Amino acid sequence: MKAGKAKPVRRSAADSGASEAGAVDDYLARVPEGAREMLEEIRAIVRAIVPPEAAEFFSYGMPGFRYKGTLLWYGAFKKHCGFYPGSPPLLRSLADQLKDYKTTKGAVQFPIGKPVPAALVRKIVLARVAENEARHKR
Repeated sequence: MKAGKAKPVRRSAADSGASEAGAVDDYLARVPEGAREMLEEIRAIVRAIVPPEAAEFFSYGMPGFRYKGTLLWYGAFKKHCGFYPGSPPLLRSLADQLKDYKTTKGAVQFPIGKPVPAALVRKIVLARVAENEARHKR
């Protein structure tokens, strides 16, 4: 590991929600300002619409949310903020709405310095909540 580079925080599944939120706060504190603002906005959007029993967690070196299973991850990179809803079928169904963003099978990249598409993030989060609820009922 290079000197001066922050080491990712690793947490176990046994950690409490409070320590997980602390790990997310620690991660966000290390992110450069432009990306941090975007990630904080994404976090606020998600927190505002997920059910109260949803929990923040930190894994794969990124913050995320769980609700009846993993809901999503998000993270900062050099030129973009990644948003990982963990549902390739959902992203395929939103292809027209995602055409302005670079996407992969399971991720959307939001360029740093451009506004977070809040309505799109809300739509994806609500769809993921519905997917997890449907899967949980089976």
